[in-house]
Amino acid sequence: MQHIEEIAERIRQSFDARTAARDIALAQTRLLTRHCANAIRAVHRQEYDLAESHLGQARELIHSLQSDLAQYPDLYYSGYTQDALKEFAEASIVFALVQDSALPQPEALEVEYATYLQGLAEAVGELRRRCLDLLRQGHSSDAERLLNCMDDIYTVLVTMDYPDAITGGLRRLTDIVRSVTERTRGDMTISQRQEQLERSLLRLEEKIGREV
Repeated sequence: MQHIEEIAERIRQSFDARTAARDIALAQTRLLTRHCANAIRAVHRQEYDLAESHLGQARELIHSLQSDLAQYPDLYYSGYTQDALKEFAEASIVFALVQDSALPQPEALEVEYATYLQGLAEAVGELRRRCLDLLRQGHSSDAERLLNCMDDIYTVLVTMDYPDAITGGLRRLTDIVRSVTERTRGDMTISQRQEQLERSLLRLEEKIGREV
């Protein structure tokens, strides 16, 4: 037992270093999540330069996380870190699709495949919100395009038939995507029919006006 204190001291030093790294990572992930939320908010307000700025700051935080946790891969792949990276994937996907740009690749976003798919799934809720905003201004081809994006996302997600341990619970998110997409399709169908009815009534009024 003569070396037990020496062993204990090494363990304490290791735990102190891990705890410090974890505390820094928690602060970084909270800030990363905030930037992603602000980016999505800016997208909905069509403040794309501001959204891009927030995404840029989020990416810098990701690089800091990768550097700071290089010695602690278990912390990097822990729930709170990957949740923040999922938010970054979601915000980046929403930013691209709303502007009708190319879908960002998971490698370009520097996120794991499972994390990317989760971000893709959660982006559908923001696409629905954008569709509804467009419908308030009248039925539009851009809303139809975004609905098609939602359909494409669901079509891909439903093929990812792997255990939750591999996908991080993607099956539940896929069910939510299906529900959100179908509700959006229903809202858009109602909006389209209402717009058609309004045009028909307008034509009828014009016809009656000419005959009077």
